[in-house]
Amino acid sequence: MFRTALRNVLAHKARLLMTMLAVLLGVAFVVGTLVFTDTVGNAYKERFLTTLRDISVQAIPPYDEKTGEPGTVEEDTLRRLQRLPGVASVTGSVEGSAAVAAKDGHPLGEDHVTAGGNYFPQADGKDTRHPLTAGRAPTGPDEVLLDTATADQGGYRVGDTVRLAVDGPVLHKKLVGIVRTDDTHGSGGTLALFDDATAQKLFLKPGRYGGITLEADRGTSEAKLAAEARHLLPEDSDISTGAQLRERQRTEAAEGTRGLSQVLLVFAAIALFVGIFVIGNTFTMLVTQRSREMALMRAVGAERRQVTRSVLVEAGLLGLCAGAAGFLLGIGVAMGIRQLFASTGSGFPDGPLVISPGTVLISFLVGVVVTMLAAYVPARRAAAVPPVAAMSAIHTPPPARGLRRRNAIGVALIAIGVLGVVLAASSGESGSTIVLLPAALLLIGIIVVTPALSGPAVDLAGPLLRRFGVPGTLAPRNARRNPRRTASTASALMIGLSLVTGLTVVAVSATTSLHERAESSVTADFEISSKNSGHLPASVHDTLAKSSAVTSSSPRREGAVRIGGDEVTLTGVNPRTIGDLLDPSFVSGSLAALDSGGGKNLLIDTSIADIYGWTTGQRVPVVYDDGSRGSLEIGGVYHDDEYLPSTMTPLATLQPHLKETEDASVLVRTKAGDGDAARHSLQRILDQNPLIQVRNTDDLAEAAGGEAITLLLNVLYGLLAMAVVIAVLGVVNTLAMSVFERTREIGMLRAVGLQPEQTKRMIHLESVLISLFGALLGIGVGIFLGWAAGKLASESIQGYEMVVPWGRIAVALVGAVLVGVVAGLWPARRAARLNILTALKAD
Repeated sequence: MFRTALRNVLAHKARLLMTMLAVLLGVAFVVGTLVFTDTVGNAYKERFLTTLRDISVQAIPPYDEKTGEPGTVEEDTLRRLQRLPGVASVTGSVEGSAAVAAKDGHPLGEDHVTAGGNYFPQADGKDTRHPLTAGRAPTGPDEVLLDTATADQGGYRVGDTVRLAVDGPVLHKKLVGIVRTDDTHGSGGTLALFDDATAQKLFLKPGRYGGITLEADRGTSEAKLAAEARHLLPEDSDISTGAQLRERQRTEAAEGTRGLSQVLLVFAAIALFVGIFVIGNTFTMLVTQRSREMALMRAVGAERRQVTRSVLVEAGLLGLCAGAAGFLLGIGVAMGIRQLFASTGSGFPDGPLVISPGTVLISFLVGVVVTMLAAYVPARRAAAVPPVAAMSAIHTPPPARGLRRRNAIGVALIAIGVLGVVLAASSGESGSTIVLLPAALLLIGIIVVTPALSGPAVDLAGPLLRRFGVPGTLAPRNARRNPRRTASTASALMIGLSLVTGLTVVAVSATTSLHERAESSVTADFEISSKNSGHLPASVHDTLAKSSAVTSSSPRREGAVRIGGDEVTLTGVNPRTIGDLLDPSFVSGSLAALDSGGGKNLLIDTSIADIYGWTTGQRVPVVYDDGSRGSLEIGGVYHDDEYLPSTMTPLATLQPHLKETEDASVLVRTKAGDGDAARHSLQRILDQNPLIQVRNTDDLAEAAGGEAITLLLNVLYGLLAMAVVIAVLGVVNTLAMSVFERTREIGMLRAVGLQPEQTKRMIHLESVLISLFGALLGIGVGIFLGWAAGKLASESIQGYEMVVPWGRIAVALVGAVLVGVVAGLWPARRAARLNILTALKAD
């Protein structure tokens, strides 16, 4: 029986090629995921071994509760640590944010980490954390170092003048050196280094460090050194040995890659699940075509078990070949995934590809197991055919009872799935994990009843296809001939498109909601803010207010106050201009209350009002940060909105109690509107300061989640593309084998006058019909699942409303037509080229 199976594989190489491709792609996705995560994990491991290699002890001082600032270590403490026995070297670190501009003025590292720090030379004049690749170390306040990536992005060379900003005006410093760093800084971020004194002045205080690392002499215990250092460091400092740091970093890296690996493997499983339909279809058709051969084997003494085993061995051999090819392709997939995430600024470090023996074994196991699992039902069905019936070519259709039972099961699964999805969607965030099971039951139920749906769907398309003449009449009849096969082929496409549609509905709805809310709440053209999430000096607003390009402006100045016993951030605004810049949705009161002069000098949102039970007209006691007391009268309550501050009061009320005059942001309206020309004008007014970002409402919506949603959607589209490609291969495979099955019939049609072009058109129409059927099912299910996912997302996305992207759905339908046309090219060409006499002689 093994020889028989091997002969059948070799005899049907062309027919099994598409099936092998389906398995191959799924295996490649699994292998690519495993290789990618192993590679990233190893790269993190090597990076941590490199960056933490010279660290024996690390100490981070405790947060200063009194000043509300990070703790520091004095230089005197550092010198005492250097005198400890067993210490080879001590390094003091200073860290902060330094925004760097390129030579042409545009800011570098947008949406990434803009890091700044100190270059701390040891006795040999080198800082092992940042090896110099060119130039020298900085020695004064007007000198700076950049890392290689920042220098390349900005077009800088040693000797150039670098434009940067820390917390105020633009600074101009001479680039004296370029360093290499093992830290990624967010992959796309920037790094600027200064000498100790300059870094301390810019980021901390003179003579202070934000952290200390110690390198032990050979033979000195890290634990002993940490214990001795603890007596010299500030109380409650976080002290870790090098071994603890390395283990902690390995754990964090493993956790980070584990989640990504699970997501990728889910999509690999989807691709393999779709491939099962292709494999099942192929083996069902092959078994049907070889029914006489198998009946003859039964007649000469082969048992049913042997026939089943023969088909399974055939599937196993196919899976073995697909596993081997999938393993090789999976290495390329891993490289592609790495490039994809690198282009999105993921921050994954570079490193050599890691291929473990377990990955090799899994590739073969997955290929063989999935193929044999999909071929099991056709194998059992082949062995169950009576020898006399098969040898007489009596092929009876599946009994109606079997179809009725199948339809009943499918309808029950659909009902349970729909009910479960609706209940999970209505239960809020707690239903986010529960919804997966009923959604899977719904998809399975639709797959089960698809044969019953295919007939009516084909009948509906019949009148439209008749305008294509005889091919249009024959195509729907061919599609209806075997409902199970048509349904199975369409189901593979349905799964991929249902997931794509569902994701698109959620993403479009979320981004639309974010943009609409930003435009309705913020009527200013631009918000000016700091890139490092810090504050802007008051001079920024003063400069903008004096500009003729600005028609209206207001700072958003914040101060910590105690209201009702709790600390609340009070936001000061210009009461005369804020109505031009913000448009809150009020429950009671209005913005005019701030400028009424009647003492109603506080506006709050509904979240504050709900916490304390306050209403418009109520006067509340306030304790300001400087210790003075007062009271504010509530002039209005507006709906909570992430684009709006939770409280608003006139600047004149808040300003006298502030220790420093800084702004969280500045809102402006310009004569030129919110376009790029106005943006560039504002940037020029602000001296193209790389620390300052100028954002319109679209940018605010993107920052609130729109950009992340779009990026995630594009990544998921790429992952789901594998399942769609496999589904398309299934259409090609089904049509090609269907043409082979109908060889004599096609020869008869050709003999009575059907032209080659008409034959091609018949196959193309059948292909388009199957593809459209699968697409319509997928889109319908996808919209429903998108609604359910949107209901869950509405808990975290304020103002979420479902939007059906009809334009993208139309594109998907057009894509389904193109899929049908492309998938039918080879089978149609083959059918048109059949020799009439040879076809008429076929069995």
